[in-house]
Amino acid sequence: MPETILVFDSGLGGNTVLREIVKLRPGARYIYVADDAYFPYGQHSEAEIVTRVVPLIGQLIGAHDPKLTVIACNTASTLVMDHLRKAYQVPFVGTVPAIKPACASSKTKRVSVLGTKGTVQREYTKKLIADFAQGCDVKLIGAENLAALAEASLKGEPISDRDILEEIAPCFTDGDARTDTVVLACTHYPLLLDRFVELAPWPVNWIDPAPAIARRVNDLLGTPASIEPQSARIVFTSGQVPSAALVKALAPFFGASHIA
Repeated sequence: MPETILVFDSGLGGNTVLREIVKLRPGARYIYVADDAYFPYGQHSEAEIVTRVVPLIGQLIGAHDPKLTVIACNTASTLVMDHLRKAYQVPFVGTVPAIKPACASSKTKRVSVLGTKGTVQREYTKKLIADFAQGCDVKLIGAENLAALAEASLKGEPISDRDILEEIAPCFTDGDARTDTVVLACTHYPLLLDRFVELAPWPVNWIDPAPAIARRVNDLLGTPASIEPQSARIVFTSGQVPSAALVKALAPFFGASHIA
């Protein structure tokens, strides 16, 4: 019997995490859940997100019986992981800003954290900086519209260079020591990584936490039960049925698995 892995995000950005997990565990049965009925989470208070997500994850666990659940959303992970682990027996893997590896690898000691406004304002993020900055100057950038732009791009909508550059430009600090590392602190942002690289005023190291998350999932689950691709499902909490065009756009993230 193939294992079931549940991947949850506020929207479609968590597919960047799913893609890396699939590379390591191609034989798992994947359930991807986008909480589009509540997207974007930045429009809601911390208490509202906790009240929304914790019981919703419980319903999803009951419906799909996953062996492990991935919260592929920085905003949700920084708020609900403790609640989830207390409420449910299923193992959880969260997504938090990769500040520790970014600061460890920076040569100029200038690091930017590009996230949603909620993520960069959260005490959780500030504590990561306090604990792991390792002498780096860490700049927090709260992007207003970048997650929505990434989501629109994935759906095939045209996104202008100007709109993207407006969101990422504050990451780049010039001077004697330039910014050399940018943490992508939202799982939506790697969807636009090629555009970021093109538009950046100089080359930087973009830190995507997805490969590390996938390795953590793989370590927790151990030897895969199967390597044969399984059927996969995409669930939208709004009840919408994904269009054929969207399924086609998402198919590469699921590897060889068939999206049912």
